[in-house]
Amino acid sequence: MKVLRIVPNIKAANLTASQVFYGDILGLKSIMDHGWIVTYGSEREMDIQISFAVEGGSGTVCPDLSIEVDDVDAALIKMRDAGFKIEYGPVNEPWGVRRFYVRDPFNKLVNILSHS
Repeated sequence: MKVLRIVPNIKAANLTASQVFYGDILGLKSIMDHGWIVTYGSEREMDIQISFAVEGGSGTVCPDLSIEVDDVDAALIKMRDAGFKIEYGPVNEPWGVRRFYVRDPFNKLVNILSHS
């Protein structure tokens, strides 16, 4: 048996609220929409990963999701411009990532990062 995909499912009362954060700002495309569930993705083949942590690193709380982007500073500007609350960073971490934490529309703590 081989795992083909891991998809986090976030409970949300308003599915359209996901479009600004995950679609408009992060650039993910709606690849499935059944009215009761919307799945966002990209055309790039993604690695399968699932992480378990006791903290988020550098003494931070553990985020609900980590999303790697190609330009963390551009993502930061778009998040701020859209009114999303930045809860940590931006910071260059000693393990080679630049990142910030932001709350999505569903109050999930999202770690937005780029590798140095």
